[in-house]
Amino acid sequence: MSQKTDQQFEHVVSVCREIFEKKMKDYGTAWRILRSSSMTDQIFIKARRIRSIEINGVSKVDEGIRSEFIGIINYAAMAIIQLELGPADQPEMNPDEALKLYLEKLQQAKNLMLNKNHDYGEAWRKMRVSSFTDLILMKLHRTKQIEDNQGQTLISEGVDANYLDMINYAVFAMIKIDFELSDHSLLT
Repeated sequence: MSQKTDQQFEHVVSVCREIFEKKMKDYGTAWRILRSSSMTDQIFIKARRIRSIEINGVSKVDEGIRSEFIGIINYAAMAIIQLELGPADQPEMNPDEALKLYLEKLQQAKNLMLNKNHDYGEAWRKMRVSSFTDLILMKLHRTKQIEDNQGQTLISEGVDANYLDMINYAVFAMIKIDFELSDHSLLT
């Protein structure tokens, strides 16, 4: 991975981390009560909204697609935590522990991205933001199918791998938005 990609990835992680920490101060770790399938549905809602804005060119809510990509990254990281820990009846978690787990999941996504970037030569840089949206939606449909099959797959990766890919696609979209397309009003 180029130093540029590393710095841009870390920029996106810092943006998402700041939102994650602020929301944790506002809401605690209430997300711990959600099953991973509910996390999948939350990500789905965000991805569908992004696609709607991309197609229609209009946002009636005062948030553009950038904030939705941040939400996808954060929900996907939380979903991977939920896969490991399971949902909690009492959602309180030590904020430091939640942040540690969250950052571990983002590092896991980055490590995956590094390996794929090596093999694909940063081909994602030639892609459109709308393609990342579509790929996230495809991964969501795959994830829902795996969830409907009680996590069983015959040959495919599991739910966690799909969440990691969603994180990386959303990070790529954020890099495009923050470093290449920043003058479009619906993006922010």
